[in-house]
Amino acid sequence: MFHLSLSARLARGTLLASAAILALPAGVQAQTTPSNLPPVTVSPPEQRRATSVRPPRNPARSARAVRPTPAPLPQTAGEQGQGVRGALAVLSAQQALTEINNTPGGVALVPAEAYRNSTVANTIKDVLDYVPGVLAQPKWGDDTRLSIRGSGLSRNFHLRGVQLYMDGIPINTADGYGDFQEIDPTAYKYVEVYKGGNALQFGVNSLGGAINFVTPTGRDPFPNGASFDLGSFGFKRLQANAGGAVGPWDGFVTAATQAADGFRNHSFGSSTRVSGNVGYQFSPDAETRFYFNANEVRQRIPGSVTKASALSSPETAAAANVANDWQRNLDTVRVANKTTIRLDDTKIEFGLFGVDRHLMHPIFQWLDYRYKDYGGFAKVTDDRIIGGYRNRFVAGVNVLNGTTDAQQFVNVGGAKGAQTSSLLQKPENYSAYAENSFYFLPQVAFVAGTQYLFAVRDQKVNFSTNGDVNGRSTFSVFSPKTGLLWNVDPTWQVFGNISRSAEVPSFGESVSPNFLNPSFPNIPFFLIKPQIATTYEIGTRGNRPDFKWELVGYRANIRDELQCQYSSFGNCNVTNLPRTIHQGIEAGAGAAIFRNIFVAAGAPDKVWLNLAYTFNDFRFDNDPTFVNNQLPGAPRHYLRAELLYKHPTGIYVGPNLEWVPESYYVDSANTLNTSAYALVGLKAGFDNGGPVSAYIEGRNLANKVYIASASVINQANPTLPLFEPGTGRAIYAGMKYRW
Repeated sequence: MFHLSLSARLARGTLLASAAILALPAGVQAQTTPSNLPPVTVSPPEQRRATSVRPPRNPARSARAVRPTPAPLPQTAGEQGQGVRGALAVLSAQQALTEINNTPGGVALVPAEAYRNSTVANTIKDVLDYVPGVLAQPKWGDDTRLSIRGSGLSRNFHLRGVQLYMDGIPINTADGYGDFQEIDPTAYKYVEVYKGGNALQFGVNSLGGAINFVTPTGRDPFPNGASFDLGSFGFKRLQANAGGAVGPWDGFVTAATQAADGFRNHSFGSSTRVSGNVGYQFSPDAETRFYFNANEVRQRIPGSVTKASALSSPETAAAANVANDWQRNLDTVRVANKTTIRLDDTKIEFGLFGVDRHLMHPIFQWLDYRYKDYGGFAKVTDDRIIGGYRNRFVAGVNVLNGTTDAQQFVNVGGAKGAQTSSLLQKPENYSAYAENSFYFLPQVAFVAGTQYLFAVRDQKVNFSTNGDVNGRSTFSVFSPKTGLLWNVDPTWQVFGNISRSAEVPSFGESVSPNFLNPSFPNIPFFLIKPQIATTYEIGTRGNRPDFKWELVGYRANIRDELQCQYSSFGNCNVTNLPRTIHQGIEAGAGAAIFRNIFVAAGAPDKVWLNLAYTFNDFRFDNDPTFVNNQLPGAPRHYLRAELLYKHPTGIYVGPNLEWVPESYYVDSANTLNTSAYALVGLKAGFDNGGPVSAYIEGRNLANKVYIASASVINQANPTLPLFEPGTGRAIYAGMKYRW
């Protein structure tokens, strides 16, 4: 186990690495021509010398007449024509956009330019705010209630139903639970979002899909940089990165250290995060890359309070959290290797990874968990002409296994008391997938694929006063998928698909996991089934110079949805709901609604409207207890919008809005709800794609008292602590310099 003083030392060492990179001979460093990458879903400030970039023309247009030649050597924007090879294993944002748009379903790519230089970029909410269909609402510190298409709504703690990855390496533990403390929004070049069954390639087995955070390499433009951010409630952050290339070698490292007192009492937090990678190119068509990530996080937990307390005294923490000093502290080290080989029309990728995680978590008990997760992956992509038709085939395998040494103690004022349990948990996950896209018309592809998952959940009880039992359960599920993808023109796609997802339970679903098949037949148990969802979706997306859009409608018929049934607050007993329905609309758009206001010659100025709207209709389906009630935990309507004036010099200014026009229920009986709210913000800054950018941002300027997120329960009453108040008025400012 690495001690996380390591990450702190690495953070300090990043500045020394920057100096070392600067000392390299001329021509060795990666080129620094600005990037002109078009955004998807969101729109960053105008880039210097930016031009309108359309997605590459579909090779299938000439597929019957011309056999495709191998793809050009990957290059990041700004490197072309200057003799600097791009990384083979890590795509540029434009290449990743082309790749992800081969999916006939809801996907999105968010480049760092869309949020990094114009917001405080503190949480996953800042990254995903303008991706429709994604609900990311803050709770405390870095913790966020994240749901995609209604995934994991009943999970009042941690994350379930969405798999998180960093450079394709799992962030979630091997049994499926996750959190956000290892996410550093300052560290990534872009973020990929795969909704629902569209995340097939990751071996994902969940309703919400997957999110992949991709870090830069030493071959990217502007590999060196430093930034600082300051803001309300004692927020401060210092970040630095360094990188470069020497012949076949390249390297990149980034580190950030931050601290905040927090809006609420008992919500102080601090973190140090370090990420890096080193690549070696054996040839233009073969590359291996080593990844490293380390995190040290210390966070107090203010806890949930009653609705009355949340709306009358939002700064107040839950009394029990203060008395027992509730915290969530995490130390993590992650290492991995990925090798990429290109053979004419075929690309092969394979790798290994390992994660060492230590969770120190005084809550209702003092949780001391040590996770050791490990695994590997292999993927082949073949894109060629067969009989005069373009055919794209993708297949692969994923292995994610682990061991959890779970120790629990009585929490005595934030200190360990008597031990209450000692468990050894062994999750295993083996998945294989294949997907084929056959272009039976030059612009239209028929897509069919499937995924198979075999999962094991094994628990050995060394000692327990909590009712834990020995047991082992196995799960075996297929998830087929079929769809159509129509490239109407180089900037416009229409798609539809039918997909299945299967989600197996994690150990954290219950204090005494009732999905386990106990070793002894005289011990009572409930065998929990996997959650199976069949999702139908249809939609369109496009990316034109002054208009970008995404519109998707979907319906998921779910059998055996995993839901925590709470006999009392905090007492989660997992059960399978017979049938539920998740359906909705995901709409995103960006448009220049005014142009040539003050600048007509050359690059014009413009007023840019950016918005993301999500409609959620999640409900029971003729449930024996709750009939057709709404499922609790998510707003039916959620709108995020901004209106920015953009000057060609890089100056921008404008207001923004976060709006939940209707309250939503927090209990399955539909008796208690949250409250509607609207938050108004304003930001201004400078970013012309060059070395310097700066911003100032005001949030919740009207100082609205509101409920940001809520826990759920079967039957609520007004005295239950289910609500997390949102942050009051806040001002943030920052500056970034890169070279």
